[in-house]
Amino acid sequence: MANAYVNAKVDLTATDVTTLYTCGQFTTAIVKSILVSEDSNNADTLTLTLTSGASVFSLYKDKAVGAKGTVELLTAPLVVQADEILKVTAGTANRLHVVASILEIT
Repeated sequence: MANAYVNAKVDLTATDVTTLYTCGQFTTAIVKSILVSEDSNNADTLTLTLTSGASVFSLYKDKAVGAKGTVELLTAPLVVQADEILKVTAGTANRLHVVASILEIT
């Protein structure tokens, strides 16, 4: 078993559903942190989902992020299994940055 620490990051320049992280085929991931930062001096919202096969699970729906603020979305680690995908959607384009800190176990 090998461990690798990685981060996944995205600048949400559109309001489309955007992949933040995809867990590898023979991997389990432990997401330790998901930080969201607003950089335009305008409050905004973010939606975070976990896709598993054809199912989409809502983790946060329209989570508020204050102007020039940073929000930690996780209060405990999140386990992401092989082939599952974390996706984010911004309420408004060009305002939010998202960074996830992840431990991958293969």
